Amino acid sequence: MARRLLINIDHIATLRNARGEGRPSVLDASKICLENGAEGIVFHLREDRRHIKDFDVIQLKQSLDTFLDFEMAATNEMLGICAEIKPNLSTLVPESRQELTTEGGLNMELLFSDFQKRVVPSLKKAGVPISLFLDPNPEDIEYAVKLGVYAVELHTGTYALSSGKSKQFELERLAEAARIIHENGMKVNAGHGLDFENIRDLIHNVPYLHDISIGHAIVADAVFRGLGNSVREMNAIIKNG
Repeated sequence: MARRLLINIDHIATLRNARGEGRPSVLDASKICLENGAEGIVFHLREDRRHIKDFDVIQLKQSLDTFLDFEMAATNEMLGICAEIKPNLSTLVPESRQELTTEGGLNMELLFSDFQKRVVPSLKKAGVPISLFLDPNPEDIEYAVKLGVYAVELHTGTYALSSGKSKQFELERLAEAARIIHENGMKVNAGHGLDFENIRDLIHNVPYLHDISIGHAIVADAVFRGLGNSVREMNAIIKNG
């Protein structure tokens, strides 16, 4: 299975919002990413609209002929927007106003009943495939199986912050989780905290990876080397190891 690089474009919007003058353009940045090897764009429309705005979502959908992954909390507001936009994928993530970025996977034991009765039926009715953002816990993945979702995005943040024996332990957890996901007929996606240094061990040790979502590391690197250069290098690593 060929691995695909998807670029999370949120931090382009963060930079734009710092001045509120429309630069840099989220749409133009997305086009540069796609021209340089990315195979899709990821965006997280948060409740507080701290980076991506509603008009960004509409513009990306109307202007790009590419794979769009709409990251969102499972609120009624976001379910309605997602049903209207109809992205290629909806990745459901936990969200709180206090966090700087998503801090972990969904708590499926707590959320399963609501997802089963309200969230999954709403998105399936809209015809939007569903991915769940999960820690590499077999118990959480079992809930994903019961819900019949299209994909699971493995939270790689704990791995990204680890080193030594703990790093190897996290890679083993991710590898086992990937096998379970694959064996149950779901796509294995991954994201959070990945950069030019830790991506190689991930792709060499975790099987069945499909979409790999990277944002902050590429935008940060692009400050020094240019967005096109950063995307091309990361895409080459993901494709070739």
